[in-house]
Amino acid sequence: MRKALILAGLATLSQPVAAAIQSAPLTLERIFGDKAIPIDQVEGGEWTADGSGYDAIEPSKAVAGGTDLVRYDVARNARTVLVAAGDLVVPATGKPIAIQSYAWSADGKRLLIFTNGTRFRRTRALGDYWLFDVAARTLRRVGGDAPPASLMYAAFSPDGSRIAYVRANNLYVEPSAGDAPPRQLTRDGNDLIVNGLGDWVYEEEFYLRKAWSWSPDSRTIAFWRFDTSGVGTFYMISNTMGQYSKPIPLQYPKVGTTNSAVRVGTIDVASGATRWIGLTGDPRQNYVPQMSWAGTSGKVFLQYANRLQNTYNLLLADPASGTTKPVFVERDAAWVEANGDPTWLDGGKRFTWLSERDGWRHLYVASSDGKTPSLRTPGRFDVVSLLLVDEARGWAWFTASPDNPTQRYLYRATLTGKPRVERVTPAGQAGTHGYDIAPGAHWARHTVSAIDRAPVTEMIDLTTQAPVRVLARNAALQDEIAHEPIGPTEFTRLDLGKGVSVDAWIMKPAGFDPAKRYPVLFQVYGEPWGQTVADAWGGNTALWHRMLAERGYIVASIDPRGTNTPRGRDWRKSIYRRLGVVGPEDYAAGVRKLIAERPYIDPARIGIWGWSGGGSSTLHAMFRFPELFKTGIAVAAVSDQMLYDTIYQERYMGLPADNAAGYKAGSPITYAAGLAGNLLVIHGTGDDNVHYQNLEQLEDRLIAANKPFTMMAYPDRTHGIYEKPGTSLHLYSLMTRYLETNLPPGGR
Repeated sequence: MRKALILAGLATLSQPVAAAIQSAPLTLERIFGDKAIPIDQVEGGEWTADGSGYDAIEPSKAVAGGTDLVRYDVARNARTVLVAAGDLVVPATGKPIAIQSYAWSADGKRLLIFTNGTRFRRTRALGDYWLFDVAARTLRRVGGDAPPASLMYAAFSPDGSRIAYVRANNLYVEPSAGDAPPRQLTRDGNDLIVNGLGDWVYEEEFYLRKAWSWSPDSRTIAFWRFDTSGVGTFYMISNTMGQYSKPIPLQYPKVGTTNSAVRVGTIDVASGATRWIGLTGDPRQNYVPQMSWAGTSGKVFLQYANRLQNTYNLLLADPASGTTKPVFVERDAAWVEANGDPTWLDGGKRFTWLSERDGWRHLYVASSDGKTPSLRTPGRFDVVSLLLVDEARGWAWFTASPDNPTQRYLYRATLTGKPRVERVTPAGQAGTHGYDIAPGAHWARHTVSAIDRAPVTEMIDLTTQAPVRVLARNAALQDEIAHEPIGPTEFTRLDLGKGVSVDAWIMKPAGFDPAKRYPVLFQVYGEPWGQTVADAWGGNTALWHRMLAERGYIVASIDPRGTNTPRGRDWRKSIYRRLGVVGPEDYAAGVRKLIAERPYIDPARIGIWGWSGGGSSTLHAMFRFPELFKTGIAVAAVSDQMLYDTIYQERYMGLPADNAAGYKAGSPITYAAGLAGNLLVIHGTGDDNVHYQNLEQLEDRLIAANKPFTMMAYPDRTHGIYEKPGTSLHLYSLMTRYLETNLPPGGR
């Protein structure tokens, strides 16, 4: 399904702001409150198949609570209403269907609408689907007598004749024409057997949500089946829903424990017969991170990984027999990253593949017959993300930044012949550039920002790089930045010795006087999943940092080894089996380097904060380097690596039976007795990712060591701690007060 598209008020985004915001001090209310600084955004806007325009969901002016589906022609700047809210009124209720996402049939005659989205794990994937006939202007609810908000991941077959979806952990199919009832394709789905959608850990770590797909000829469905019966059950407890607590069970495989047993099958839609693909090895000790149809070849392509995730077997499967044949094997001494669905070329004879086999993340074109893949992006740089493969014109479009890992630019590379790489983003536009490229690569939505520059989104002609029109200007936000009493953020690289250097940024306080000494608050992440030292706008967190700078703090960040920056394989994988060991040591060395080189940093007032992996890094800093870090705030931290999930933790640390010392050394709880400074720990009790038990087990260890600390539990909030009114304002108010009390601002 296509996701919700352009936000309300798009038509006004290009209008000038009536009056410049005065240079009033930033406050928490102006960042997180009801009257926060307005932020202009563009979400989605699905391109048409020919790339000439895009569709968008917009609030209806004629029908209260309704939405229109409109189409914009880019070249003509013309807007056409395709489906009006008045066409989507349910006769039985008289109420309009509010489109949340949608999909067109291949012939454009029918529209599949998702509405009434209800939360399922991290997304509102449960909901209702309606089928709209464009010519007849009629509506039909998909799913027959299914209960409200009970369907997931519905999709047309490629020929548009059928719709398939997941209901109660089983796959169903029904015709898109007529009123024939749904037909159930799998029958063993229950609370522990899951067909057609990923289990918790596959969704979290492999991004597998919709776990099924139509064959190109519309005759077969390929799908994952998860048997979670052997997986340990973790119970979260809700205490805010009434007089009694409510246990919330979750099948969550923690480090070293049993995974789901995973099978991949194909269903002949006409007969309903299922054929299982033959995969060798224990289904609980191997992973299938990705599966897709190999172009029009009729074969199923699988990435099949061992539990250590250092060996990926690429396989082609015959759906009729279930037999497989190898394509090639991708290996790494540390770990291999799963590829997203590859783009198939030549009708399924070749496909795109990202690999670090030469020490850099590069684009290859691989052959389905197992021949050596062809390198298409040679050089000492990383492909950050592959955006579009245009087989007809022979180009692959991707983002990279060969000279500065804190920035991102657009490049393209040839798919055949002698490799040729060209930079597309014009010179002189420093920062981070993102692109949503239309089919045919003529038009693109282009967003550019920098650490001190608000994001601007514009439609551009990609053939000339000329802007066509502005979609989101963010004039109010940029005016705020321009009138702040702080100087430009400085980027630097710190030499830590022994061939190790790390990137950093430093934001100096208002009224900065180099003759004085100031407190520093370091933001940290420090794990393989992210990057904090980026020349890109950082959202509300960036505004909070700027507010702290206005109040007299230096704010800074360092990216230690192992973070997901485009500095090559060796940089990223130097932390293998030492996650939580190398990063904190680099951070401490970097902070010492800054103190030695910059006399305006007050060594008695060094603070650190981070979220998730950054919370873990904060705990390491406070426990292992108490002479350096005086105040820390750890949000949603993993305190013991043994409490996290199999796929993530074992990917970077190996199996605990083979690396017990590494797991102990990498877990901040090991060093809890070293706490000497001020520590605030924060966690959501409903965190299904990093469980609240991390906080309680850490508290237990700190209490045993008689170490004072401060803690805050947010009831029923998840890993993002944002649910329910006022949560973000309360959270950042708490952190601000804690800093001002324990890490006093201002120069001395």
